[in-house]
Amino acid sequence: MSGILLYIDPGSGSYLIQVIIAAVLGALFYFKNLWFRIRSFFIKNKKDDPSTNDHTDA
Repeated sequence: MSGILLYIDPGSGSYLIQVIIAAVLGALFYFKNLWFRIRSFFIKNKKDDPSTNDHTDA
């Protein structure tokens, strides 16, 4: 069986490339959002800090 050639037609090949690119971009998006969630858990925003409110109670 040394003469077996694999053939991927152009439609399937472009679909395979599209699936790979979508999977990579989806994983990057997921890990970026995960990183920002972890970071926002440990770093408090200044606008959420009650000591920086400009509201004065009279």
